[in-house]
Amino acid sequence: MKKGNGRKRYDPQIELAKGASLEAASYDKTQKIKVSGDIVTVGGKPGRAEISGIATGRHDTSIDGTLGVWLSIFRYMRPDGTIDHVAGWNIMLPLTAGQTPLDTAKAIVAKINAGRRPYKAVAAGFDPMATIAIVFTGK
Repeated sequence: MKKGNGRKRYDPQIELAKGASLEAASYDKTQKIKVSGDIVTVGGKPGRAEISGIATGRHDTSIDGTLGVWLSIFRYMRPDGTIDHVAGWNIMLPLTAGQTPLDTAKAIVAKINAGRRPYKAVAAGFDPMATIAIVFTGK
């Protein structure tokens, strides 16, 4: 749908479904992460990741013994017609030997919640598995 000036009209169904793709990877031998909800939407649908296993941990300066979470760049239209560009975010977490899934989840959540990006997160679960839920706040 276009307005008379050539700009698209705000369509809440389309705009609220837009969001960041969530990806994750583990570079640890024994602790793994799996994405179970792969998009964090403007409309409030959370992205989810599950962490399992006790970490072997980081023993050198390589990527081994780390865990990564990525949120992609995206843009969406606000109801007033302005376009918001949301930067991507790469979060890398070095793991310590014996670190539990819940400890890892809490550490990732702490990084997200302390950051200046428009996301908030919560950790839940119990060992041997923990879940992270990430939501877009727009602020």
